[in-house]
Amino acid sequence: MRVISGSARGLKLKSPEGLNTRPTADRIKESLFNIISPYIYGCSFLDLFSGSGAIGIEALSRGAKDATFVDFNKDSINIIKQNISLARLEQKSTVYNIDVLNIIDMLAKNNKKFDIIFLDPPYDKGLLLPTLKKIEQFKLLKEDGFIICEQHIKEPEIILDKLYTYRTKEYKITKMVFLEYKN
Repeated sequence: MRVISGSARGLKLKSPEGLNTRPTADRIKESLFNIISPYIYGCSFLDLFSGSGAIGIEALSRGAKDATFVDFNKDSINIIKQNISLARLEQKSTVYNIDVLNIIDMLAKNNKKFDIIFLDPPYDKGLLLPTLKKIEQFKLLKEDGFIICEQHIKEPEIILDKLYTYRTKEYKITKMVFLEYKN
């Protein structure tokens, strides 16, 4: 796993040991950032269920203004902090070791909003829809922002009140679902 482009290009990132995390493959990450590259520079990026922090670090490396990393697993948090330090991106990073649903409340209370929100929850744990509903409820996404969800290919379509799917990109067993506010 490595940083593909930008200021930290080529940096090898650490990954938490064991089967509790599922790092996004480099080819999928590269495809994702090719799609969103016009929106990265100067954005505020939220990386939920961060794992190794690779997605948020890639965003920072490519010019995101700041990134917030959230994971409940302490081992993942240690790896995220190490990777941020290796990439020399501490000044632009905020890391939280907290449950994702709880951080949404906290961020909303602090009037924090994001241009891009990336979610990669564990498959088959039922965390994606409750997280999206809470993001929608607390308006954590800026009006012209978008959300990217990494899901298993067999997971059902996402249906929400205020957000809609405007693009889906499928890979072997993974799909990236892009959501934005309904007009």
